[in-house]
Amino acid sequence: MSNSNEEAMLVQLPPPFDPTKPSTPISFPIKTLQDLESRSYFDSFHFSFNRSSVSLRRNNNGGLPERSRLLVCHDMKGGYVDDKWVQGCGNNKGFAIWNWYLMDVFVYFSHSLVTLPPPCWTNSAHRHGVKVLGTFITEWDEGKAICKELLATKESAKMYAERLAELAAALGFDGWLINIENVIDEVQIPNLKDFVSHLTEAIHSSVPGGLVIWYDSVTVKGLLAWQDQLNEMNKPFFDLCDGIFMNYTWKENYPKASAEIAGDRKYDVYMGIDVFGRGSFGGGQWTANVALDLLKKNDVSAAIFAPGWVYETQQPPDYHTAQNKWWSLVEKSWGIVQKYPQVLPFYSDFNQGLGSHISLGGRKLLDAPWYNISCQSLQPLLEFNEGNNSELMHVTVDGREASYNGGGNVSFKGKLKRDAHFEARLFKPQLQLSASPISISYSVKLEGRSELGILLRFTSPSQETKSLLMAPNESVHRFRDTFLPCLLTTTQTTSDWTVHETSLVLDGHTLTEISALCYKPKDLTEETNTLEYSALLGHISIKSEQKTNLFPSASSWIIEAHNIELVQGDSGSRTLSCKLEWRLKQHPEDSVFTRYNVYAENLNSSDYRPRKVMQEPRSKKVFLGTAHVDAYYVSGLVVGSDVKEVRFVVQTFSEDGSWQELDASPNVLVEVERFGSKLCCCGLI
Repeated sequence: MSNSNEEAMLVQLPPPFDPTKPSTPISFPIKTLQDLESRSYFDSFHFSFNRSSVSLRRNNNGGLPERSRLLVCHDMKGGYVDDKWVQGCGNNKGFAIWNWYLMDVFVYFSHSLVTLPPPCWTNSAHRHGVKVLGTFITEWDEGKAICKELLATKESAKMYAERLAELAAALGFDGWLINIENVIDEVQIPNLKDFVSHLTEAIHSSVPGGLVIWYDSVTVKGLLAWQDQLNEMNKPFFDLCDGIFMNYTWKENYPKASAEIAGDRKYDVYMGIDVFGRGSFGGGQWTANVALDLLKKNDVSAAIFAPGWVYETQQPPDYHTAQNKWWSLVEKSWGIVQKYPQVLPFYSDFNQGLGSHISLGGRKLLDAPWYNISCQSLQPLLEFNEGNNSELMHVTVDGREASYNGGGNVSFKGKLKRDAHFEARLFKPQLQLSASPISISYSVKLEGRSELGILLRFTSPSQETKSLLMAPNESVHRFRDTFLPCLLTTTQTTSDWTVHETSLVLDGHTLTEISALCYKPKDLTEETNTLEYSALLGHISIKSEQKTNLFPSASSWIIEAHNIELVQGDSGSRTLSCKLEWRLKQHPEDSVFTRYNVYAENLNSSDYRPRKVMQEPRSKKVFLGTAHVDAYYVSGLVVGSDVKEVRFVVQTFSEDGSWQELDASPNVLVEVERFGSKLCCCGLI
């Protein structure tokens, strides 16, 4: 190869990543002690985008429950793959988890020094009541050198601990997994203990309900020697923090022995299970439940490592089916540990954080693949049924089918006899009702003669069980001998979606189960005794009926455009990039919104090329994406040569799933003018 060709290739290389320069927001780790000490992360352009916005749904005053717990350690392809794109990306085949109701703690893991969880994981886990930890890891010879500097003095150990606690508090996650996988000079062990102790204290004081968990690797003698059980070689670290994550190669009697040593802290012992199998008790993979069964029997906790095995090894027949099958083994062994809803409002549109389109009120906003786990709503607790038995009703969350809101739904497909009905578990709530009326609604899209209602089960103050059916009026009478009736009003919406609504008062009752009821009309003839059944459930909402003005007016907001950049393109077109920021004028700290849709106006659809976008009739507002903080970065928006200005509109969403009308939403105008060969642009409030 000639030198000229080599030079040409060098010129084509992208510039090195500069975290201080405006660019599409990403999540990234901290790789050196120097960067940790200097707090340079807080000066990054990406810092404000990486804050989680969903607070942890707290039970038991924020503490962990007194029972065997399940910790899940992510470790998927080294971390920071599709999930690093804070505002989402176009790969709807990316890795996700939607079985949060089976776990208590989620650890985001990579092999960088300081692994900061991308906010999408924290947002989704918190929504389901699951705590999220980052990872501090040192490994091998490089790790030994890092630890030598980290633990040089008690002061340095405490300083770095405080830096880690500060990051967790600022970014909104719940603490740290400490993984020291290298030899430590024995003279520095006291400083290592100070590091663990001080980090635990700092996390407890700055992060309500925060946790620090120690990984079973280096011993109190400074040796890298995995113990696989709690003993005198690792217990001194366990005593200084909130728990220990045991290595995976434990023997059958180790859980019981560890529980005995832990005493009243036995639930703080998390015995490791490697899903890839690598020496793990029971073999991992499709027999990981063998280890779970033993741990449950011995009354200790479990730590599942690398559940991405299903995704990485492409288990048949497809990722969604294999993932649901694998987690069904966990549920059978361990049981459901998270119940929701527990407070109002409750809302789910069954969005898994990925899909092939995005809808709003039954209308498509986006007709393209997308991935953003922050958008994941409360997930249904569907029971897994394997096989292609034509007699079974197949119930799945399917992002390819039509959706009412977001990009998800629950799909019901199968065969159903004329006089039969089928129940499908959706949620396991623990919702105490008061004397105030509540409003319940759900949306359905039906094919043929299929019908779908919502079945609600309650426990009365005297512990009696009541089952109440929400369904169209003619159906309620059919089931009057089986369920208590609940009359509905019906509102027809666009794209063949029907929204059913009702209100009720059940003072002192507790809602304990939400299920779907699939059935066929009673008037079927004998010739059509068994028919194909097909229905989509778009959303479920339960909220107080009290009327409140949920959304501040557009004039209540300050919205600005910063870091505006305009680049000349081909055929007179230009690309516009800018950072949009917004806040309430009065008491911005009181804002409770965690989702915003961002639109661009005065763009022709032919001028906007990054995504295939569906526009509402008679509207020039084009959907750009979703933000979960009060900022959004518009990157490389293509505008035609005839466009003089772009108006960006920020649409606010409430926790109950409702949204502000676009015409009442805050907006900012960015004027773009060309003077000869020079470009000038400015943002106006």
